[in-house]
Amino acid sequence: MERRRRGEALYTFRVSDKLVIGVDLGGTNVRARAYRSDGSPASERFENPSMAQAGTENILKQIALTVQEAQKSADGEVAVFGMAVPGHIDNAAGVVRWAPNFGETVDGVFHNWTDMQLRQPLEQQTGLKMVMDNDANLAALGEYKFGLGQDKAKCLVMLTIGTGIGGGVIMAPQTVVGEARGTLMLVGGNKGGAELGHTVIQANGLDCNAGEYGAIEGYCQRDSIVRRAVNRLRRGRKSCMSDMVAGDFAKITPKVISDAAHQGDELATEVWAEVGFYLGIGIGNFINIFAPDVVAIGGQIAKVGEPLMGPARKSAENVAIPSLFRDVQTISVAQQIEDAGLLGSAALAIQSLGASPG
Repeated sequence: MERRRRGEALYTFRVSDKLVIGVDLGGTNVRARAYRSDGSPASERFENPSMAQAGTENILKQIALTVQEAQKSADGEVAVFGMAVPGHIDNAAGVVRWAPNFGETVDGVFHNWTDMQLRQPLEQQTGLKMVMDNDANLAALGEYKFGLGQDKAKCLVMLTIGTGIGGGVIMAPQTVVGEARGTLMLVGGNKGGAELGHTVIQANGLDCNAGEYGAIEGYCQRDSIVRRAVNRLRRGRKSCMSDMVAGDFAKITPKVISDAAHQGDELATEVWAEVGFYLGIGIGNFINIFAPDVVAIGGQIAKVGEPLMGPARKSAENVAIPSLFRDVQTISVAQQIEDAGLLGSAALAIQSLGASPG
């Protein structure tokens, strides 16, 4: 048994000597790694193509293969594996309610996963118990347990910036009124909540992948960032980015814009300031709603750092209630950008082994 103090409450955790496997299922690849209960790696990291649009049978085979590779490489007995999946996930039923990027094409029409049972076939193929949840929720859980949250934050809100904008909210028991045990991950009534990236910050504004107008995703996702830079370049603005891509604006990426900003490029700095402004509006709203002490920004695009985060903090301060903003300890780039999904799914698996108040 391990006793650990959280806030003013003392909790007792059953710590298993068995290992868990964290799995991160993406549209391109599926990754897996074994972990100990403290989050330290217990195997190599394995990665295989996910074959996301090659049909359910092929996708499941790739997941099972990757889990089994991690299991064979693990330096102990594996008890369970957790999996991060992009979409609306019902862990209790073992079902993916909706996932836009996984399925198969029939007669030229792509049929994505809807109410797809994953637990039963994967447990049969791997011989292991399985738990799963939304990838952004689990990235937030991984960051809470093993990143900025240090497994002690009162409330962590996380946004992940990529082709879309994901979100997650993780809370300690003392942040709610009523009985609560252990770390709380907000999933909502139908298990599909915490879609923070689809919060509308400008009514009738830019569209996004979900079809609504004016959401954070429409203003801060990858394509929106690139479009801002390319539009300005096409209007004749001077920038070192032109030389970086040899005049081929189709090669502009967030990494190019980031590198230019760190070289002091005016246009690139302007782009990140604009993105940060809109991101900060969302952050300020989430501060007002959840009163977090930690706000983490993840995803590869967050690696730009201060050119994005500085404007985001200023914008958030102008939106958030002052007393709530003062209690935010940090609004920062996530620590676990590379492995947040793996660590979060491992944390979910660890929790499934059992924890109770003592």
